[in-house]
Amino acid sequence: MRMMVGFLRKVALLQVRFTLSASPTLQILPFLHFHRHPFSSSSKADSFTVSHLINSCGFSHQEALSASKFIHFETPEKPDSVFSFFNSHGFSKSQTSKIVRSQPQLLVSDPEKSLLPKLQFFYSKGVSKPDIARIVVSTPAILKRSLENQIIPSYNFFKDFFQSEEMAMGIVKRFSRILLFDLHTYVESNINALQEFEVPKSNIAALLRHQPRVFMVRPNQFREILEEVKKMGFDPSQMKFVLAVQAIRGMSKSTWERKIDAYRSWCCSEEEIRLAFLKLPWSMVLSEDKLMATMDFFVNKMGWESSFIARRPVLLSLSLEKRIIPRYSVVQVLLSKGLINKDISPRVLFESTEKKFMQKFVNLYKKEASQLLNLYQERKKSIFQKKQDCLPEGNGSFRICTP
Repeated sequence: MRMMVGFLRKVALLQVRFTLSASPTLQILPFLHFHRHPFSSSSKADSFTVSHLINSCGFSHQEALSASKFIHFETPEKPDSVFSFFNSHGFSKSQTSKIVRSQPQLLVSDPEKSLLPKLQFFYSKGVSKPDIARIVVSTPAILKRSLENQIIPSYNFFKDFFQSEEMAMGIVKRFSRILLFDLHTYVESNINALQEFEVPKSNIAALLRHQPRVFMVRPNQFREILEEVKKMGFDPSQMKFVLAVQAIRGMSKSTWERKIDAYRSWCCSEEEIRLAFLKLPWSMVLSEDKLMATMDFFVNKMGWESSFIARRPVLLSLSLEKRIIPRYSVVQVLLSKGLINKDISPRVLFESTEKKFMQKFVNLYKKEASQLLNLYQERKKSIFQKKQDCLPEGNGSFRICTP
């Protein structure tokens, strides 16, 4: 009997071994099942991490689950010390929450060793706490970059180019993400390309200072933009050249085509569109809504030809709410009272300074039209759509007097 039982045990054992060897999946299953027991300390730590990220750090449930794959803590000591650190340096709780949601690994860092030296660098350059907070919140990845190998060399690149600490830090404040890039690959190469096209250094400096993100593009793509702008007829020695580079660099080809189509919808020819861009590169940066609304006002409200507006693209760049409609309203009153004639130059009407417009069309007629100033100020404060519906139709009442 004992021999029979022993024999049966051996048979059963052989069957199990055969089954396991024939099925790799079954071999793995026990390991998967017992790798993280639901009551293990690791599982408890993950649960605490997720809970703390949600309740104390402002994470969403999905953000907390995702972050818990990379960070673990069993007590709130580490994350709370990071929040305390940021708070002591003037960051608000919402700013800190935004930073750690972007870079959750910071929550398990040593603030004094990894974060403080970077803030001290900005302090040493005279940057205020609110400005430092804005820089870090806009680009939290800065805190993960090497101070010695990335941040300081990048800053020194701009300082050497401008020969100015203030201008160098001005670029960082304007576009802090630039500290994350290899400046020699991008900025330096693209500066060299502009110099090869004989763009004056002063114009390069102006573009870099005010629009540093323009330079953050692959050198071969940047050269293609320079070639395209030159073929359009822009002179590299003029400031309009770099403004055109900025305009084209700032939009995709599909966006560019939509802008062209918007002009075409008002019967502007290809040549008129090209000349408008040559005169005012910013005319292609205007949003399609802005372009359509302004063209609609000049063509349908004032009775002007679209071709005339295309020849004076600066008109399209003016604010409808703050300049065009308020001034139009004042002049309509003066026309209705016979105080001025219809021969009005667009330059005088819309392009003149506020002071000159007030002198010529408001202050000069205080006695005859005492309500002009109130009307003008009301129109400037009004919401565009509501007031546009109330404006009197122009019906071509303005006769264009080209200067």
